[in-house]
Amino acid sequence: MSKKVLGRGLGAFFPDYRQEDTEQDSNNITKSKTAVSYDPAERVNVVLNIPVTDIRPNPHQPRTDFKEEALDQLASSIRKHGLIQPVTVRYLGQKRFELISGERRLRATKMAGISEIPAYIREANDEDIISFALIENIQREDLNSLEIALGYQRLIDECNYTQSEVAEKVGKNRTTVTNMLRLLQLPDFIQAAVRDESITSGHARSLVNVKSEKDQRQILKMILSRSLSVRQTEDLVKSFEKKNEQNSSLKQSSDRDPVLDDLSKKLRAKLSTRVNIKTKARGGEIRIEYYSYDDLERIIQLFDEMD
Repeated sequence: MSKKVLGRGLGAFFPDYRQEDTEQDSNNITKSKTAVSYDPAERVNVVLNIPVTDIRPNPHQPRTDFKEEALDQLASSIRKHGLIQPVTVRYLGQKRFELISGERRLRATKMAGISEIPAYIREANDEDIISFALIENIQREDLNSLEIALGYQRLIDECNYTQSEVAEKVGKNRTTVTNMLRLLQLPDFIQAAVRDESITSGHARSLVNVKSEKDQRQILKMILSRSLSVRQTEDLVKSFEKKNEQNSSLKQSSDRDPVLDDLSKKLRAKLSTRVNIKTKARGGEIRIEYYSYDDLERIIQLFDEMD
């Protein structure tokens, strides 16, 4: 008698589990039928119905924000239609599995009061499971920008990917990945505004170039109070930068020593290049600019002639 290969299940792992063939009713809802076992060696790359209590969460889950309302809606859909897309797990042994991707689907299935969930079982080591989970979650449309940026950073830190490799894995260009990673340079109060969707990632990226945290707070307050667009925010940041440059120039002008200015002019005339004399707490420094090795040789020769 030939060996049956369809409808194989958890009997492949342990004898007290039984996997059943399935049939579709008129509403396309899967129903249990006859039990079939198969060779335990063939325990990967199959979809099985697994008790939800036998699946432990992914310890490397990059997603931290699960909206209760959205979970309720998904749970309601699962009760009515079943779960269309299986979760992905790896087998740990001892009737235990570890989730690779599908945390939201697993949570909603539990909320729906359903005891089993269809799961695709694949072989994966610890590094693989981090990579699979991060990439799968990063590619979701409902992640906020910070969760995506943190996912990119974890791929770099934990999987030793370069930014170019991250971009290739997630199907983005390198510039997009770099810009998202820059969000992680922002202070906590701006990251919080992105996380709760008070501002967009576009607003946040505009604030990365603002050096002063005080200015960042002021600009953020103006964005929120005036409902500024990203373009308006960029213009606002430019006006702050221009104002700071003007203030810096005025300060430098007021701090200048007329004697040192005169000496700088004499050295510029003598050396035919830009010379800047700057005072410090003790003494100061003279900065002489050169523009090529030949120019440097010329300046050194001028100093030799002064002896």
